[in-house]
Amino acid sequence: MLKEFKEEMMKTFEMSDLGELKYILGLEVKNLNDGLFVSQHKYAANLLNKFGMENCNSATTPMNTNEHLQLHDDSENVCSTKYRRIVGGLLYLTHTKPDLMFAVSTVSRFMSSPSSHHYGALKRILRYVKGTLNYGLFYKTIGGLELQGHSDSDWGGSIDDRRSTSGWCFSLRSAVIAWSSKKQTIAALSSTEAEYITLTSAACEAVWLRRLMNDLYEKQTSASVIYCDSNQPFKLLETQYIMEEQNILTPVITSSEI
Repeated sequence: MLKEFKEEMMKTFEMSDLGELKYILGLEVKNLNDGLFVSQHKYAANLLNKFGMENCNSATTPMNTNEHLQLHDDSENVCSTKYRRIVGGLLYLTHTKPDLMFAVSTVSRFMSSPSSHHYGALKRILRYVKGTLNYGLFYKTIGGLELQGHSDSDWGGSIDDRRSTSGWCFSLRSAVIAWSSKKQTIAALSSTEAEYITLTSAACEAVWLRRLMNDLYEKQTSASVIYCDSNQPFKLLETQYIMEEQNILTPVITSSEI
């Protein structure tokens, strides 16, 4: 498959085959006997050194579970330029560390006017990076190619505008290939509506991934499963609450894509 892909690319573009991939755009790629390991160890270490956190104590989680950040708090403001540089560096690190996605997405909301409280949460993420420098994504060589997803959301988690946060990820074989943590564009009126919005976003991603896989490998013959911790969004589909033009889930479920 790889050989055929190279040949097709060379027919269209002027390119050279440099052999086995080991490093690209800050991503380290290791070909092991049983799979492929992708990480950003060197990039993460350089990021810690750049901001003077190379000798910090590590943290076991990227964010305190009781952390509730808001735009305006009682703490003093900090340098927004440095804050943005750290957030930008961490955003690039999420290419191989999906476990950072929620925390980095949260602190990125305060780049216009960060406070010392926000900066403390940001340093907590760097401390977590310190303890997980060797972490990455491992994709097994053998196994099926059935796409599988998970989705979840909070309800009104943002103190400033009461909007919820959607989170989803999709895995193939042994590791995730796509993930997202993003604040919703509207304020959901219920936890069910927040879950529905998240499932809709996940379903759109699943359809896109399935079509990409169809082009690169082979057609997905079975429906892609998306796990959710509530069945209420599906009950919502049975009502007139969701307008027909906004109902994306029903068509993809009916067509056995999801």
